[in-house]
Amino acid sequence: MKRLSLVVSALFSITMFAQETAKAEFESKPVVKLSYLDSIKSTFKKDDLATKVDSLWMNELVSLDIYDDLTKDIQTINKDVTVDQELPTELLKQRLAAMNGKSPFEIEYNQGLENVIKSFLKNRKKSFSRLMALSEYYFPIFEETFARQNIPLEIKYLAVVESALNPKAVSKMGATGLWQFMYGTGKQYALKIDSYIDERSDPLKATAACSDYMNKMFNIFGDWELVLASYNSGPGNVTKAIRRSGGKTSYWDIRNYLPKETQGYVPAFLATMYLFEYHKEHGINPQRAVVKNFETDTVCVKNQISFKQLADLLDMPQSQIQLLNPSYKMNVVPFYQNEQHFIRLPKDKIATFVSNESQIYAYAKYDSEMKSTSSRLAVKYAPKAKPAAIKPANTDAGDFEFYKVRKGDNLGAIADKYNVSVSEIKKWNNLKTNAVAVGRSLKIKPEDETPAKTTPIADKREEAIASADDKNKPTAVDMDYVVVAGDNLGSIAKKFGTTIAELKELNNLTSNNIGLGKTLIISKATIVIEEPAAPTTAIAANSIDAFKKKATSKNVSEDYYVKKGDSLYSISKKYPGVTISDIKKWNGIKDEDIKPGMKLKING
Repeated sequence: MKRLSLVVSALFSITMFAQETAKAEFESKPVVKLSYLDSIKSTFKKDDLATKVDSLWMNELVSLDIYDDLTKDIQTINKDVTVDQELPTELLKQRLAAMNGKSPFEIEYNQGLENVIKSFLKNRKKSFSRLMALSEYYFPIFEETFARQNIPLEIKYLAVVESALNPKAVSKMGATGLWQFMYGTGKQYALKIDSYIDERSDPLKATAACSDYMNKMFNIFGDWELVLASYNSGPGNVTKAIRRSGGKTSYWDIRNYLPKETQGYVPAFLATMYLFEYHKEHGINPQRAVVKNFETDTVCVKNQISFKQLADLLDMPQSQIQLLNPSYKMNVVPFYQNEQHFIRLPKDKIATFVSNESQIYAYAKYDSEMKSTSSRLAVKYAPKAKPAAIKPANTDAGDFEFYKVRKGDNLGAIADKYNVSVSEIKKWNNLKTNAVAVGRSLKIKPEDETPAKTTPIADKREEAIASADDKNKPTAVDMDYVVVAGDNLGSIAKKFGTTIAELKELNNLTSNNIGLGKTLIISKATIVIEEPAAPTTAIAANSIDAFKKKATSKNVSEDYYVKKGDSLYSISKKYPGVTISDIKKWNGIKDEDIKPGMKLKING
């Protein structure tokens, strides 16, 4: 009994000690302040279902490399050159006859078509594997629209030939979207095109316009091959070819009288149809789409909101919102009086959006107003630029540098690189559109040879700091990294505590490929301003103005307890003006390794 009493007493003492310790730890642990965004999101009603999007597949959907390669192939392929590829002619004839039996198109064997099919099999098998993944998202959209107007469903393969299923594809002539509408044709078919929106890139509306066009052309020509030819070269060129052929009305009879590109256009369409139909027989294994169109839905947006704000609020990649909503040119859903605008999202995100609309619009309004305040402060503290001497109009060619356009480049990224404007690059190189061919050398006049523009604070931070008073001066911090042998986006993201998606967004990358020696932006320069304190739930939902009146000093010192999923990069972003290097220095950290529950000292 004595021993039993001692054991019970010891257990009781241990339990009381553990409770006291836990209580002391709980009471000593400071309350971590929530940002307005976290406060808003903490009130959200969330569904259990979560849509997971494979990042590699996302890259394929927005990558332009297949479009560039396939377009070049179709324009340069010589249908009269025999291609050495294993495919018996008799077997091909049998398969084409089987396709012809179940299609309104006149699919008949000829040597030119055989050469195009074999060329695709020899050079483009990998591209078609990727295109078949994209088709799982887009083809149901096309088929539903075409079925409504009795358009042959096989027309869906035309989008592969036109744009490689990329709604952001833009040709050298300015044709845009999945169906490659020119500006005038888009306007003719009531597609909205303005500074914010280009409905030529909207899969639903552009496909409806394409369907209307096909119907009208079939009423004129009564032959689907001639409809395709007119889609590529215009009905006028098809009519001329009919006259020059002596009145023949079969595509194969008038083909040699059509423009050169159109001569290979219909064979490329039929070859594409063949590869989709017989991909298994040729060992083409389609990549699979993780998200399909029926797993998404649309919702009407009642106030202006940016893709960045949506991504932050709904915990989804901004690139996914761009993918699902390609018609919004500036990554913003605008608000126009008496007009409705819709956003397409995965169904579970639609549920979150609809359940929390008022909080979402409140945050979007607050965030936009804060950015406007930041811009005004930047102008206030930016040093005035001294005008550079403007050289005479007959500037010597030696004043220019030359930049060779690489895959993935665009005029906006090149202009940012040299701190000039897109219009200046177009003027120096006599460009009529924003499209530039890979490999072309562009003339660029460096910044010191051009009239000075307003200097961003990020580029002149030392001068900005010197010109502001010590108490309220804004500062700017940025970080670059030069790619070395063995690097990839994943290893660089891990090294700096960021993500692949953020690196690609900061550096305008369209794929995961990075060249040796390339300089990557790891974090962009930002202005530090006074930030409002985190609001209560009631403020978050209803009272933005009252919330904005509260402010906290940036000169603070507090402890931060690492949560699951935190990185040094994400923690540094919670404290304006604080960098990864600062946190490591304050806490004696030598690498990026932090663990949940770890206490970090933050000195603002």
